[in-house]
Amino acid sequence: MSKIISILNCDQNYGIGKRNGLLFRLPADMAFFKASTLGHVVAMGENTLLSFPKQKPLKDRVNIVLSQDETHNYEDVVNVHSFDEFLKQIRANCADNDVFIIGGASIYRQMLPYVDEVWLNKVSADGEAEVFFVNMDEREDFELVEKKEPVMDNGYQTQVHIYRKIR
Repeated sequence: MSKIISILNCDQNYGIGKRNGLLFRLPADMAFFKASTLGHVVAMGENTLLSFPKQKPLKDRVNIVLSQDETHNYEDVVNVHSFDEFLKQIRANCADNDVFIIGGASIYRQMLPYVDEVWLNKVSADGEAEVFFVNMDEREDFELVEKKEPVMDNGYQTQVHIYRKIR
């Protein structure tokens, strides 16, 4: 059965972003992200799309983009302009495929009640973040079901933690 999965990395304080960008340059994490999402659906807010190289959608994936501005419509993506429409598109696409929620912070927060899993790559460092994710270890509606082996990635120790919603 297909799932809705939030996929992201965070620093030791659950920080996830600074100046609409990532906190760390992590090639192994990027490779994990690409391998995980390739051929699936990715759903994001407009600022996440705009943070990509040349502001182009991710290749070989269906890209759903939420923009509150109805005049903002991007090429090669499914454009939606309300959270309800965003959720409807995610659910429609989830019938046949996993849907990965890929940011930004507001989208992660709004989607948390709807996701089945959170794949959180924790970095053992302080990224001096301005934007934070929730502490998944304090959530009573999710349980930690798997920890991948720690990896050194560009000088940082990282470890993927998988949390599953408790039904």
